[in-house]
Amino acid sequence: MNRKMRMGMVGGGIGAFIGAVHRMAAAIDNEIELVCGAFSSDPERSRQSGEMLYLPEERVYPDYRTMILEEKKLPEGQRMDFVAIVTPNHMHFGPAKMALENGFHVVLDKPMTLNTEEAKELKEVIEKSGLLFCLTHNYTGYPMVKEARSIIASGKLGKIRKVVVEYPQGWLNVLVEASGNKQAEWRTDPARSGAAGCIGDIGTHAFNLAEYITGLKVTEICADLTTFVEGRKLEDDANLLLHFENGAKGVLHSSQISVGEENNFNIRIYGEVGGLWWHQMEPNTLEYTQPGKPKQLLRTGVGELSNASKISTRIPAGHPEGYIEAFAILYRNFAKTLRSRLKGETPDPAYLDFPGLEAGLRGMLFIDTVIKSNQSNEKWTKMLE
Repeated sequence: MNRKMRMGMVGGGIGAFIGAVHRMAAAIDNEIELVCGAFSSDPERSRQSGEMLYLPEERVYPDYRTMILEEKKLPEGQRMDFVAIVTPNHMHFGPAKMALENGFHVVLDKPMTLNTEEAKELKEVIEKSGLLFCLTHNYTGYPMVKEARSIIASGKLGKIRKVVVEYPQGWLNVLVEASGNKQAEWRTDPARSGAAGCIGDIGTHAFNLAEYITGLKVTEICADLTTFVEGRKLEDDANLLLHFENGAKGVLHSSQISVGEENNFNIRIYGEVGGLWWHQMEPNTLEYTQPGKPKQLLRTGVGELSNASKISTRIPAGHPEGYIEAFAILYRNFAKTLRSRLKGETPDPAYLDFPGLEAGLRGMLFIDTVIKSNQSNEKWTKMLE
């Protein structure tokens, strides 16, 4: 199969933020090409977006339903192989379900769906279809995140005792959704974002990274949610205590009203005999500490690192790889796995490392558990199933 994987896109048209990120990420490793799209709920905006992306007019569709049905009619090798869905949360379920039911693999932006009921139904569709599904928790793509995961899996930290994960932003410290900010409008609207604001938008990333790096599941949550900005419909600040399955304790803080913060996502993990600290705004560095020894700064591409970290590094040490490159690791792993599937070969296990169904459903259950905990007078709320 001497061709790129063919991608269709739902959403991500003119004026969108994340759609362009997905397109850049998909293109980096030369494994994927964009061949079609339904880029907006407005047919004219979709047409204009397709024109801007230099797509053939006949491969730019007025809506996702038309795209899926028309692409299905095309010969194999010409039609799209998979669809990337990069819409607001309320438009995740419909396109994903229809694509899977019509034989197309799916890459879906997080969180998985608008609510857990949709997520559970989509889970059944995915399992029935047998098709590939990737959820873009992009922070798992960073080489030093994969190195941290490898270090913990090797036992070098001993038993994990404490996890501190923080995701503060400051861009919603005033009611910007009332001034026409498109990104703020849908993220603070329960009809489009779902039952959670800050927790659904960035708290799910923090939860996912804590479980991904440690390999441990959260079992109980004590949550305190606040809406600080008057007139806002959803919470803009969250403070959580966590219990993990091995007895470790955790703190998760996510906020979008932390004035002056940009995207200060970071995680600290402490075991019996070592600790790690990774900071998203300095992503090529992983701090490694041991009792009685100087702090070590592990760097992307330098020294003896894990295979997972090495294959996620594209360029020589000292040349920073960031947000889009980490996103691209998910697309590359997905594309290589899909290529193997289409050739009838067993996928390389190294490339199966991308978030999927379990991460998606865990994220939705996390949101529900946090909301339930916040509304409860009980100190601890067990993770919902």
